[in-house]
Amino acid sequence: MDDVILSRPLAVLRALIDAVDRDVLQLLGRRMALVAEVAESKRHSGRRIRDFERERQILDDRRERAERLGLPAGVVESMWRLVLWASRDKQSALRAEVPHDVDPVTVAIIGGAGGMGKLMARLFGDLGHAVMVADLDTELTPIEAAKHADVVVISVPIDATERVIAEVGPHVREDALLMDVTSVKEGPVAAMLASTKASVVGTHPMFGPNVHSLQGQRVVVCGGRGEGWEAWLRRNLSARGLEVTDATPEQHDKAMAVVQVLNHYQTQVMGLTLARLGVPVEETLRFASPAYLMELYVVGRHFVQSPGLYGPIEMRNPRTAEVTAAFERSATELAAVLAAKDQAGFDAAFEEVRAYFGEDFGREAAEQSSFLIDRLVERS
Repeated sequence: MDDVILSRPLAVLRALIDAVDRDVLQLLGRRMALVAEVAESKRHSGRRIRDFERERQILDDRRERAERLGLPAGVVESMWRLVLWASRDKQSALRAEVPHDVDPVTVAIIGGAGGMGKLMARLFGDLGHAVMVADLDTELTPIEAAKHADVVVISVPIDATERVIAEVGPHVREDALLMDVTSVKEGPVAAMLASTKASVVGTHPMFGPNVHSLQGQRVVVCGGRGEGWEAWLRRNLSARGLEVTDATPEQHDKAMAVVQVLNHYQTQVMGLTLARLGVPVEETLRFASPAYLMELYVVGRHFVQSPGLYGPIEMRNPRTAEVTAAFERSATELAAVLAAKDQAGFDAAFEEVRAYFGEDFGREAAEQSSFLIDRLVERS
């Protein structure tokens, strides 16, 4: 076979690629500068940050152009989705949905030295509000902060939430707002309504304090008392790029029994099972499929965090016993099917779950998980 003659050395080609990448970064910088102008335009016109029709037009156009250039259209679309996400985040940080004539208010974060408290302080601070932080070791006491604030946010551990509400609530002005960010809602909302005559809203941010961006994150809002302050809060959450989900406290806790309790419980069961089987993690990684690796990352992520966070979430939900009992029944039933080598029983259980998810969600789950697996394989 004749030797292949390279037109340029590898080092030269890599240097040229680096130069092209720098050009791409320069263009992205120019794009973000234009995004800043878009944010100002939207702020003056009152338009929402996210425009789904415009995003679809952009994605369709970039896919078509990628195909004409011989580039993988799916990969290019994924790249542009990230670009659009960064653009929305930039517009949110520039307060594109906050009108110029909105007066700032004073917000007191009770528990503001904690992770979620700091995030709440940043959220309201980014929107131009004056933020006061009161915690166990601050000179400003929670009661003093509550007396002088327009909005009082309770951001303390779940086990302390109702006690702190009872202490602080009576000092919140009647024309102010008292709200919390706790992972359970029935108890805290009832405690707020009982402790103050102020407006009351319960919230649950469905994300942790270490998120890279608030853009697109979900927060549950449970109205308690006072339509004016509730509307104000919704506008501010939306202006910072958050997606608001409405629920009563009862609806919230029932949903969290699945979204949090069941999810965390099965993760803990898997982690505890792995630990007690005694097979080294490194040994399993030698044989790991992408799906197993993704699951293992979720379990590992769970156990590097605080048990003081997860324990109260699961122990204080009023429906925990119902969920854990259902889990144990399902596990026992499947274990019996496997022990009996009952393929018909296995098929029946499989079809029961397949019918529960439905065809549409099944296809979506396959597509989205494949995307995540591809990204995971690329980074490994």
